[in-house]
Amino acid sequence: MNPVDEQTPLELTRPLLPTAPGADRYVSLDFANTMGRLAREQTYDLLSAPEPTQRWLASHHLTAPDVQPHDEYVQGLRTLRRHVRALFTARTAACMPPAQSLHAVNKALMAAPTAPTLQWDEANGPHRVQVRPTPGQGLTHALAVLSADAADLLAGPDSERLTTCGSAPCNRFLLRTHGRRHWCSTRCGDRARAARAQARRSATSA
Repeated sequence: MNPVDEQTPLELTRPLLPTAPGADRYVSLDFANTMGRLAREQTYDLLSAPEPTQRWLASHHLTAPDVQPHDEYVQGLRTLRRHVRALFTARTAACMPPAQSLHAVNKALMAAPTAPTLQWDEANGPHRVQVRPTPGQGLTHALAVLSADAADLLAGPDSERLTTCGSAPCNRFLLRTHGRRHWCSTRCGDRARAARAQARRSATSA
């Protein structure tokens, strides 16, 4: 288990957590970043309870705004998130992932249709329509969409740019955008530069 799971998390809102580079393209990247570490040994969890979970799901169009997830629903999402983070960690470390994490993501991916179906009518001709889950398929559909997105990221060309924030103790994932920069936000970049400057001053003083 990731150490961050063992601590009491803070419930934070999105304005305090700017979207990491790449999370606007891959919902699974933002999903993995719904938990993490902050400065001063604090942690956060945007899926800490049904209410913040509902806000996150609705903001990503994974459920209707009026759907209230129950505790089992939340636990299912948190379990999948742990497995997605394990796969992302394995990719960034260039090592094999835990077999149970690979199995869990594949199982969720195949549990519900996620690809748009082909429809045909006189007014529009042939066109694709996104599958909409029935009320009883809400969690299964969300897990399938998130798992399929994670698979697309890991198996696609963008996986070469997948990395973790280089400003400890932050452990959010991001896609490297240019050069050697690998911070998830300006805040983390400023903290990393300040830490390097402090280290240089300490070395000079010594």
